[in-house]
Amino acid sequence: MDSLAHHITRRQLLGRTPLALGSVALASLCRAENPGSQIARHHAPRAKRVIYLFMSGGPSHVDTFDPKPLLTKRSGEAMPPELIANHEFAMIKEARPKVKGSPWKFRKHGQSGTEVSELFPNVAKVIDEIAVIRSMHTDSFNHDPAVMFMNTGSVRFGRPAMGSWLSYGLGSENSDLPSFIVLVSGKNRQPLLDSYWGNGFLPSEYQGVTFRTAGDPVLHIRNPPGVTRPERRRQLDLLKWMNQRHHDAVKDPEIATRIAQYELAFRMQIAVPELTDISNEPESVREFYGAQPGKTSFANNCLLARKLAERGVRFIQLYDKGWDSHERIYKDHSERCKSVDHAIAALLKDLRQRGLLDDTLVIWGGEFGRTPMAQGGGNNYGRDHHPHGFTMWLAGGGIKPGIVHGATDEFGYFAQDDKVHVHDLHATLLHCLGLKHRDFSYRHQGRDFRLTDEFGDVVEKILA
Repeated sequence: MDSLAHHITRRQLLGRTPLALGSVALASLCRAENPGSQIARHHAPRAKRVIYLFMSGGPSHVDTFDPKPLLTKRSGEAMPPELIANHEFAMIKEARPKVKGSPWKFRKHGQSGTEVSELFPNVAKVIDEIAVIRSMHTDSFNHDPAVMFMNTGSVRFGRPAMGSWLSYGLGSENSDLPSFIVLVSGKNRQPLLDSYWGNGFLPSEYQGVTFRTAGDPVLHIRNPPGVTRPERRRQLDLLKWMNQRHHDAVKDPEIATRIAQYELAFRMQIAVPELTDISNEPESVREFYGAQPGKTSFANNCLLARKLAERGVRFIQLYDKGWDSHERIYKDHSERCKSVDHAIAALLKDLRQRGLLDDTLVIWGGEFGRTPMAQGGGNNYGRDHHPHGFTMWLAGGGIKPGIVHGATDEFGYFAQDDKVHVHDLHATLLHCLGLKHRDFSYRHQGRDFRLTDEFGDVVEKILA
């Protein structure tokens, strides 16, 4: 065996061994045998984990959580030129685009009296759990760089995602599951790139792992036909022995990571199918979420997110596609909001009932908002991309409930009061998890990198 291990390379071995979890899939199985933290927390955390509800494509803030009566009053008029001077738009080509009021009514809800659109009747019932940030702004008005920026702190490829940073910094609370898991639902309008949940320059063990609620929960997780679990165990033992000898010779940390990834994959073969089978949940719980076993849906993903939170997964990100409403926004936003509203409210209620909300940070939002002006006309109008002012909200894990923070101007165009940049959001997230964003770094190519780079301030006003 010594001779065999000496002459065969690890890459050759991976190519020849009939393991269902191939090298590409294994690179995404993110936690190793040691689930511990890489660094000590800088202060006592309020949150242990994050559930990030990402509405991919950009929901319209002026139609959901940021009421603007002036838009209704001046609907059909040309947008004031001083507001849009020297601004580029993704799709709007008119020199003087027209103001467009929201077709949906806003009402005050809860003891907080926060105004919420009729598009979110169920979220409105739990609004007292939520801190609504109406003064978000970002750096890019196109989807790919904006999604990249929201998730990694940079518009360029190659930077680690938030979940990877937390996986690296805080480790996992469950050695049988990845610490960073991604769930996807919705309509295929913009592609979702693996780099949105990639490890960037961090070691590969911190990459996000995509789980599915229909079919095999993780691609290639099953053994090949004819390969029993004891046989798989023997294969892995041989592979571990060979990799360990290679590691002892060259001291490459990625080899040690790979060994641990294979072991995690083996454990996941037992843990993951049972966990992701929501038919095991009581019917009352499935109905509470609106979940249906065997379907790919946001409701299913919300129920699974709660289960993953219970099992100690550090960062759970739900991507819901289809929010890019350049036309037919009335139809599209009505459909998308209806598909997520019930499940979001159920998730917050369930986390609260199970005693998990206080140490789970829940985030909702997209990569940007949408313009207060119409794109197109008639009943088929839409709204263009809008980075200058939009809404996100947070709940649980150290966040002050039942508040509204910041404001856009009366047209909903610019973030105006108590502005919150994406870097500020990231700094606040890390703070809630016990990390100082300026002290939390990873050395790469001779430089200390941070999720927030050199920027960002904790939004103290929204902290409990």
